[in-house]
Parts: sequence; C-alpha cells; structure tokens
Amino acid sequence: MNDLIQANALSRQLKNKERIPHPLMRILISAAVMIGLWQAVVVLFEMPSFILPSPADVFARLIERYAILLQHSWVTAQEILLGLLFGLTMGLLFALQMLLFKPVKHWLLPLLIASQAIPVFAIAPVLMLWLGYGIASKIVMAALIIFFPITICCYDGLRNTPVGYLDLAKTMGASRWQMLRRIQLPAALPALASGIRVAVVIAPIGAVAGEWVGSSAGLGYLMLQANARMMIDEMFAALFILSVLSIVLYFVADRLLKKLIPWEI
Repeated sequence: MNDLIQANALSRQLKNKERIPHPLMRILISAAVMIGLWQAVVVLFEMPSFILPSPADVFARLIERYAILLQHSWVTAQEILLGLLFGLTMGLLFALQMLLFKPVKHWLLPLLIASQAIPVFAIAPVLMLWLGYGIASKIVMAALIIFFPITICCYDGLRNTPVGYLDLAKTMGASRWQMLRRIQLPAALPALASGIRVAVVIAPIGAVAGEWVGSSAGLGYLMLQANARMMIDEMFAALFILSVLSIVLYFVADRLLKKLIPWEI
C-alpha cells in the first residue's frame, strides 16, 4: 500500500514537472510580454524618444554600438565577478570566526549591521579617495554590498546544524575540526547557497554605483555619459545588457549550486 502511494506521488511530481516550461522559455515569454508592454506605453502615450525610446530604437542602438557596449560590459563583468569572489571569501571567514570564537560574535555582529546601515553611495567617494578610480574600488563596492547576506546566511547555517549530528560525532570522538569539516559545513551549504543567490543579484548594484561615483569605463560610466548627452536609447541599451548580465549570473550560479549541493531542497 505504501509503495502504491509513493508511486502515485512520484507520478504526480513528474506530471507537474512536465507542465512547467523550460527556464529559457519562461525568460523569453516574460521578456516578450515586457517588451510588448513597453511598446504599448510608447505608442499609447506618444512618448518622445528622449524620455522613453521604443524597443526598436534600443535594439538598433545595441547593434550600432555593440563594440563599445561589449567593451564596457566586460569591465563591469570583471568588477562583479571579482567582487563576488572577494565578498564570498570574506563572508565565509567572518562566519567561521563568529562560530568558532564566541566572544568575537558580540564584537563583529554590530559591525556587520553598521556596514548595512550606511548607504553604499555614502561609502563610494571614500573608496574612490583610498583606492582610486580604477577597478579596485568597484570590486570593494560589490564585495561590501554582498558581504552581509553571505556572512549571515553562512553563520545561520553553521549554528543551526542538527544537535543530534553533533552529539553523535562527539560520542564517536570527533574533534572540533572534524565536526566542522564533515558535519557543520555540509549542513550550512543550503543556507549559504541562498546567500549566494541573493549576492549574484545585488552585486551589480555595488559595481555600477562605484562607476557612477567615478570611473572611466563600465556600463555605469556609459549610462552616465549617455544621459548627459541625451542619448537615452544608448542608456537603455546599457541598462538592458546589465539586466541580461544579472539574469545570466543568477541562473549560472543556481545551476552550479544545484549540482554541487544535490541534497539541497
């Protein structure tokens, strides 16, 4: 009887899975709907191109200026990826310190909260002064904006490890390092994966905010220059590429995390 119930439940899950369109198809359908609504707003309200260009104008600008857009996109992509790497590394280190050294938690937690209370735009000029107008300040900006979710998610995953697992490991004579490496870190990976998914979405905000404050390359820099010259279609083209970059990063990270953490629900 139980086998029959499980077989029926599995059959229903497979049928529901078959009804769900492929992620790429869902993205294309959503993009088509948004572009259609965009075009409808332009036509119905007779929006001038210097306020809201049509999708056709933006697409034409993408083709016309693809070399320049690609060059600036590569700069922003480097800032985002390096910022993710730096922020992830620092978040993991801080989470481990709060777990292993209890007094450190009481000192670090207020600093983590304060780092999020200060707006990113308020920190950007200081970073520009310290690190210059190159790529370093943008990497730090991207890392700062993802530092808090990575640290908190990882720390929550580590401290919420099932107590029974830890008690069993202790009775078997496991050391603190063995419990951390073989039990707590694997148990924390699903929570850390959630933090990484949030990080890949918000990391571009830090990179672009740094480019807005001061830079000589990147999509944020290109958007500012286009806005100053009333080239609104180019500004929307840069914004479109930034959106696509964020979506691609999210789905790539999501696919990798599912492969690396197969036990994640």
